[in-house]
Amino acid sequence: MTSPADPHTRCYWHINGSTDTLLDRLAVAELCKGWPVYRDASEWKNYRSLFADDAIVWTTWSGPRHIDDFIEISKAGKAQGVFIMHRECGTLVELNPARSRAIGKMKATITHRFKFDSATCTASNGSDGGGVTTPLLAQPAEFDVDCDCRFIFFCEKDAATGEWKAKYVKLFYEKDKVVPVDGHTAPRFSAEELARIPEGYKYLGAAQARLGYQIDLDLPTAGGELWARMYGEMEKWLDGKRVDLDWERAEKNGQRQ
Repeated sequence: MTSPADPHTRCYWHINGSTDTLLDRLAVAELCKGWPVYRDASEWKNYRSLFADDAIVWTTWSGPRHIDDFIEISKAGKAQGVFIMHRECGTLVELNPARSRAIGKMKATITHRFKFDSATCTASNGSDGGGVTTPLLAQPAEFDVDCDCRFIFFCEKDAATGEWKAKYVKLFYEKDKVVPVDGHTAPRFSAEELARIPEGYKYLGAAQARLGYQIDLDLPTAGGELWARMYGEMEKWLDGKRVDLDWERAEKNGQRQ
């Protein structure tokens, strides 16, 4: 559950304003919407054009990656049958024109399709009308994990070209659920599998971990320490200051704040 407290200390340009500020916000919103449109369709040239030369992105399964590395491992995953889609659910932008900085906030749902061996799944036979589950599967079962999240794009305007690019992308992972493709088949996750993944992406992370991914355990969710820290970094970015989103490095060095 999200916190009732307002995480921002002040307002930036986010609605209305001059034609110039409206156009800047529209340009940043286009960058955000390019993620689901271009990545899902493997339009890699268009996707790469959204980002600055040295851009870094974070996901549950990739950890922090330079955008070029992220594209290459995304291609490799798709070649092996990895099927991840994104549904954009609304995008707004906060802008500081004096610093040529903006934060794009894109609400989205990540949908990752999985196929697990039948030994790790159960299906409801509905025999008693109470949803009793019994092993009924003779073949691998397909299911989705839907994760509701907010993509946060740290964007900057190039003074020479006037173009906006994304420098960093990191997400708030807010809640997730398992969705049986056939309406009744679902995976079984042990308590140990789920306990190690933060609330907000525990089912997504547990399912991805079964595929061999090293899950990033230091991503912001719908509340708590990293939620507040993320908002602090967002405001620093808008104020033109240097930001530090590499929390995994700090954790390894014993510097987590």
